[in-house]
Order: sequence, then structure tokens, then C-alpha cells
Amino acid sequence: MTAILAVFFAAFVLSLILTPLAGKIAYRYNLLDLPSERKLHSRPLPRIGGIAIYLAFFLSLLPLWFGDIPGGIKFSRQMIYLILGASLAFGLGFADDLRPLGYRLKFAVQIISASLAYLGGIKIYVLVLPGITDWRMGFASFPVTVLWFVLVINAINLTDGLDGLAAGVTLFASMVLLLFCVNTGRFTVATALAALGGASLGFLRYNFNPASVFMGDGGSYFLGYMLAALGIMGSMKSQTTVALLVPFIVMGIPLMDTLLAPIRRFILGQRLFHADKDHLHHKLLKYGLTHRNAVLLLYGITILMGILSLMIVHTRNEQSAMILVVFGIAVFAGVKKLGYFDYLAADKVYDWFKDMSDEAGITRERRSFLNLQVEIGKSATVNDLWINICIALRMLKFDMAEMQLTDTQEKTRSERHWTRDGFNTRNEICHDCVMKLELPLLDNGNQSYGTLWLVKDLRRDAISHYTLRRVEHLRRTVIEALKKIGQCQINEQKIL
Repeated sequence: MTAILAVFFAAFVLSLILTPLAGKIAYRYNLLDLPSERKLHSRPLPRIGGIAIYLAFFLSLLPLWFGDIPGGIKFSRQMIYLILGASLAFGLGFADDLRPLGYRLKFAVQIISASLAYLGGIKIYVLVLPGITDWRMGFASFPVTVLWFVLVINAINLTDGLDGLAAGVTLFASMVLLLFCVNTGRFTVATALAALGGASLGFLRYNFNPASVFMGDGGSYFLGYMLAALGIMGSMKSQTTVALLVPFIVMGIPLMDTLLAPIRRFILGQRLFHADKDHLHHKLLKYGLTHRNAVLLLYGITILMGILSLMIVHTRNEQSAMILVVFGIAVFAGVKKLGYFDYLAADKVYDWFKDMSDEAGITRERRSFLNLQVEIGKSATVNDLWINICIALRMLKFDMAEMQLTDTQEKTRSERHWTRDGFNTRNEICHDCVMKLELPLLDNGNQSYGTLWLVKDLRRDAISHYTLRRVEHLRRTVIEALKKIGQCQINEQKIL
């Protein structure tokens, strides 16, 4: 226990010393994070503070690796792979701080760094939930382990949107995991967690609002990687069946935000990995909280979830499951109150699924309209074409239609009229309540065949989600049919 406290204090002091030095280097070489529309700070600040966290962590552990000290850490094969993977993750983030990298490259290197940990024996080989039989991973161990690393790395990276948030979350998560490891006899992992917590606390002195230095992607990637690795190492070979739930629960908020961010962007038609200001901490600011109060609230939630995770470890499986369910409902309700799930409103999701099923041709209405398109395409004469068009318009619940066709060769024009009561009839409609569409029958070669006018009385029948889409399908089908009819007439003239 003495070694754990000594390492924590050493990492803390080293981080206090190294962070200002990193800031001076950043100012000297212009390695600054500039204010922008997406950023919350108003002046350029150093963005390479992560190097102080990285150095403070490893320098505080050096005496235990190479010195003959009681409670020292064995320099094992597993530790070598851990150092290599963590250094690669830090190097990736640091390179991104110097010059922005593409998301494909970043994901690829994150996967490689996670694979190094897996090769070193840091792997998830069993998943358990309270009240559920252990699930041995088998061949799924590798993808699940890599997913865990990538998820935690990007979760910590996403929390680095408010001053002190990423460092604070890492500090509290490390302390909870440290208590768990000490309680289960995993003193080597506890010592590494002490170094991680101490380095985060020292950096937090300069990063808490208002921040004077940022950790950058180098720091957040490193912290995320180490939390992912030490979370697994602290759970491996543990007698507690819910051990892996501890790191998962204590980092629940950033993990949830990371999982939902690409889903939200996908539904809203945004780029999946494009940065935005719709994360949970941004929602708190929009809700009216100050920068500092939003961070303190998330600190409190992290501490509460840490206490919850330790309670679950020491309760029976049935009680653990009940605690998880109740807390999960509370978290969901709180996050929903912030408007985080507005994009998942039932009516919007239902309309989206309807659009998807209609576009895929699954709905009966879409298949029926497709059949009408086929019949229009088969039309041998203009009169047949007009009859089939009117059948389609009746299905779409239009009230009036007119088609004017132009024969450029003979320089003639023909008109055809239709209402819902039949051909060549006129209907009285409310002119203030109608939707009028003028559709040029113009092909890709800019050849005009005429015009199709459509009228729909919205008072009699409201427009559906698919009306305009099917009108466009109709227009294109009519153009193709007219081209075919015209070609047939040309061929007949040649024969005569």
C-alpha cells in the first residue's frame, strides 16, 4: 500500500512540474489550439499537455520497474506490450495534435494498439452480467477486446470538450478501479492506476476551468488506452463474477455518449465521425449550466456510478441486476430531459422507417405503384399512355390533370384533360386549397416532349409522405414511354 501512495504522489508532482513545461514548448513552437466556432475557449491555448501526463505516468513507475523496491512491478511480457500499445496510442494522438489526421487512419492505428494489448495477454475472455451465466468469448475475444479499447479511447477523447472533464473523469475512474483492485488483491494494477490518477490530478491543476493548457488527442488517447487496459487487467482472474462491470459502469456516461454519437449523426444525415456540439456536456451548457457547473455535475455522476459499481461487486447477483435496472432508468430519464434523444422521437423514427420501407419497395402501396409504372412503360400509343397515367393519378388521389405534348417534327400540339370524375371533364375545386405542379417532360438530353400539369385539393385529401416522390417517378416513366412511342412511330414511317 505504501508503494501505491508513493507512486500516486510521484505522478502528481511530476505532472505538476511537466505540464507548465509542455505549455512553454507549445507557445514556443506555436502548437496551440485556436478558438473556432466549435471550440469553447476564446484565446489560443497549448494543446500538447498530454505529453506531461504520459511522462509523469511512466517516470513515476520507473523505480518500481528497475529498482529493488518492495511491491515493485515485474517487467513482464504483458507490461512490454502494454507500454508499446499505450505509446502507439499516445503517438497517434500527438501526431493528430500536430497535424489533423483522417478518421480511417486513426481507427486503424487504434485497432493496432489494441491488438498489441491482446497479444500481450490483456484480453476479455469472459463476459458476465448479474443473474446471467458466464459467456466464454472464444474466437470473439479478439474483436470484443479491440472494440472495448477503441470505445474507451474515443469516449475519453469525446469528454475532452470541457475544461477538466477528461482528466477529472479519468481521475475518479482510476480511483474506483484502484479500490476494486486493492480489495481483490490486484496490487500491480492498483499501482499503475495510482500513477494514472496522480498524473491526471496534477494535470487537472492547469486544465480545470478556466484551463491554461489542453491535453490534446495525445493525452486523451493515452488516458483512454490505459483505462481500457487496466480495467481489463483489474478484472482478469478475479473471483468476482461482475468484475468487468466496474470499469464499464464507472465510465458509463462517456461510453454512452460515444456509442450514441454516430447513431445520432446517422439518423440526422450527418457524417458519422464529424465533430459536433451535440454531446452530453454540450447539452448541459445549452440547458443553462455554466462551464464549471457542468463539469462538476459530470464529476458527481462519475463518482456516483463508481460507488454504484463497487456496491454491485459486493451484492448478490439478483440485487446487482435490480440496482443496474433502476439506475439505468434514472440515467435514461435524466439524459432524455436534456433533449439528447429528441432525434429518436417515436413519430420521427416511425416516419423514417416508413420512408425506408417505401424506398426499398417493401410496402404494398409502393409495389402497386411500381406495377402502374410498368403498365405506363408498356403503353403502345399516346392514348394508352394517357389512360395509364390517369389510373396512376387516381391512385395518388389527384383531382385534375392536363398533358400537353409537342411534336417538334410536325410542329403540332395536343392536349388531354382528366379529373377524378373522368376524361375531358371539369371539376369545381377550392382554388385557395390546391397544390399545383407543373412538370416539364424533359429528358437528360434536354429534349422536351411537353408538359404535365397536376392539381390536388388538399382540403379533400392531404398530401402523403410519398406523393411528391412518386410524382417524380411518374414523370420519369412518362418520359421513357414517350421516347419509346416516338421511336416506334419513326420506325413505322421508315417501313412505309
